[in-house]
Amino acid sequence: MHTHHPGIGTDTRTAPAAASITAQYRARYRRAAEGAGEPADLLPVTGAQRRFLLARRLAPGGRPDVVPLFFAFPRAAVDLDRLRAAAGYLAAVHPALRARPGVLRGTPVQRLAAPEAQVSRVRPRPGESGADALRRALAAWSAEGPPLRCFLADDPAAGEPTELLALALDHVACDEQSLGRLSADLGVAYRDRLGPGDAPAALVAEEAAGYREAVHQQLTAEERASTPRSLAYWAQRLAAARPDGAAAQDAGAAPSGAQPPRPTGAAQVRLPAGAHDGRAMVFPVLLDACAGIARALHGTDPYGMERVPLLGYPWGGRPAAAPPVLGCFLNTVVHPALPGAGADAWWDDLDHADTPFDEVVRAARTAGAAWSGALDGLLTFEDLHRRPPLALGDAAGREIHVDGRPLQAPFAVSVSYGTELLVRMAWDRDAVSDARAEDAFAGLTRLLRDRLNAAAAAG
Repeated sequence: MHTHHPGIGTDTRTAPAAASITAQYRARYRRAAEGAGEPADLLPVTGAQRRFLLARRLAPGGRPDVVPLFFAFPRAAVDLDRLRAAAGYLAAVHPALRARPGVLRGTPVQRLAAPEAQVSRVRPRPGESGADALRRALAAWSAEGPPLRCFLADDPAAGEPTELLALALDHVACDEQSLGRLSADLGVAYRDRLGPGDAPAALVAEEAAGYREAVHQQLTAEERASTPRSLAYWAQRLAAARPDGAAAQDAGAAPSGAQPPRPTGAAQVRLPAGAHDGRAMVFPVLLDACAGIARALHGTDPYGMERVPLLGYPWGGRPAAAPPVLGCFLNTVVHPALPGAGADAWWDDLDHADTPFDEVVRAARTAGAAWSGALDGLLTFEDLHRRPPLALGDAAGREIHVDGRPLQAPFAVSVSYGTELLVRMAWDRDAVSDARAEDAFAGLTRLLRDRLNAAAAAG
């Protein structure tokens, strides 16, 4: 995919003030669409989709960023044909699951294709667990094909007859809000034995119109957020950034270029959530702790200067008036891991959190930061109250986690917030040793537990 990205490979420090990236993109899209006769199946891409399509272009083999959910079901509880039909129904109804990225006259676009969903059984090889089989299937994900895919595998390593289901989506097609609706709609379609041919024409048309409206509203919001004031804010905020793009290797890490890459390391802890607002109270603590992890893992450069790693986290979402369609609308906000920055800087960042990621990259480069757009760490925070459990017929899936999958950054911390906090960290073992990562995770856990205990004591 060939797409111009002003924040990557272009020096903008001496360039005159220009229209925002979003404004330029919308103008290019309009010209391309008009030149093509404005076909009904053609749509622009959101800023979040631009970021993931660019990351796909830069990734080895052009592999997309995939978002999987994993569930354990009793063996033989899931009817594969019935699940295939239900997934096909969802693909027929939701435009984001029919959209395919493409390029029209040099402009990134998405086109609505015929409904398709891949649902298949993965048979574990000798010595493999069900989780191993699912990891293998996800690692073989091709950029060609539908954005919704389901993989079902027996788990011979389980203590009782169990099947594991991976419900996976290309990140271009989903965000956190989408996952909740996807789980609910898949359960309903499975219960009612619906297939692609059962999607009412009126519903298909309504969802298509809603998706088109949501995409255009999102682009309008992104263009509105790309003000000179916001760009100046991010230029100043990131001027001192010294990103690395990969953690410094230490003695326990694999040698550079080792093939094949080792499975990622992982650690997790469960903590009581308390009765407070999880995102408002816990997130700043997590972000501060992750900044500390990033500084510890990335260390100094070859000249002995301390790096300032850059973290990314999703925030915001579609405009309030936009229809609740499936799709990718969450922006990735950049957080420089500066010592002593704390939560105060985060609160200021939220005033400019809608500025699209590629605009922020360009602003940083304008300020002199030699940043490619690669992130040194990721933090995600999921409110489980917004996502119902996956029920297929009479069977309720128990959500599980399958570690060892490739990461989009040297390390990632994910937090699920429900009746408790599930804090998980994964790291690239080819760059970071288990010992360093586990020490960093232990520090994060101590800090988070202390803050939660202090909040509970304060009432």
